[in-house]
Amino acid sequence: MNSNIRWLRDKIRMLDMQGIVISNPINVKYLTGIDAEGTFLITPKENIYITDGRYIEEVNNTLTLNDEIVVYDMKDLSRDDYENFFLFCENVGFEEEYVTYSKYKDFMHRYKINNLEETEGIIEKQRMIKDPEEIELIQKACQITDECFNHLKSYIKIGLTEKQIAKEIDEFFIENGAEDVSFDTIVASGKNSSKPHAVPTDKKIEAGDPITIDMGCKYHGYCSDMTRTIFAGYVPEEIKPIYELVLKNQKQVINEMKEGVNLKIVSRMVENDFKLHGYDLIHALGHGVGLEIHELPFASTKVDFALKNNMVITDEPGIYIPNKFGVRIEDTVLVNRGMATSLTKSEKDYIVVDAI
Repeated sequence: MNSNIRWLRDKIRMLDMQGIVISNPINVKYLTGIDAEGTFLITPKENIYITDGRYIEEVNNTLTLNDEIVVYDMKDLSRDDYENFFLFCENVGFEEEYVTYSKYKDFMHRYKINNLEETEGIIEKQRMIKDPEEIELIQKACQITDECFNHLKSYIKIGLTEKQIAKEIDEFFIENGAEDVSFDTIVASGKNSSKPHAVPTDKKIEAGDPITIDMGCKYHGYCSDMTRTIFAGYVPEEIKPIYELVLKNQKQVINEMKEGVNLKIVSRMVENDFKLHGYDLIHALGHGVGLEIHELPFASTKVDFALKNNMVITDEPGIYIPNKFGVRIEDTVLVNRGMATSLTKSEKDYIVVDAI
């Protein structure tokens, strides 16, 4: 039995549950490696994966004997089969943050479960700690992201549109080993850079524009996330103090991100420094990265949470001046016991493309 499933069996036993229904595909992939439609059951006797017949071959090719998972085609299961999976179980866990009320009722009816018990995100919390294989996959995604950024430094020219640059990023990822983007690529220039979640437009890059590029890719399911604010032609003087303030704090946060450090305190450190200079930290300082681009833990002044070894989290302070410009700098960071390691390694000092 693989270590993730063994861990979950031990965990639910400690919580006085005799089984669990897992339907969130991200959690299914984490536990089994399966990336297909279906439901994963841990029952008192077996680990069971129920899927559509179209995916049976794919699922069986994913699994090994060590996984000890029995695969069923749903069309081959009778009502009695479903009802017997959790026979004599007093409490069965489910993912209350993922399951709709309609699906909850379906579980109760289909499996004849005596009591469906909330699990309070136990799998998502376990996913925060990355094993060596997961870290290696995230590192590879970050390496592809760095390679893309290096390409962009020679590709971006005054006159190109935000959409053209975003398209180049997405195509580079696919052509260089990534399976997909981690999220919709953000390219925001000039006044558009003042919007933290800007969508690329047909606006052309102009001389003096700050260009915020927020990008990431997936490698074997695991994500990267990096933001750089670069400049077209030259760096405007009015932006320099803000850029330097953001960069100083971004570097300081990486130095602080080690095991045992409280994210609330680190976030407060950045917030206080921004306020001292007349600016606000308007979004979270960072978030966990793994099979999802946004996962636990989240770094903000509202979350009291201590970092643990082998967590992967972003560090992304930003300052935004409405209708003028914005600056955000972000890295994907691996938490260690001594000091953090930035997995995205692209340069962060002033970067000017198509210099005048």
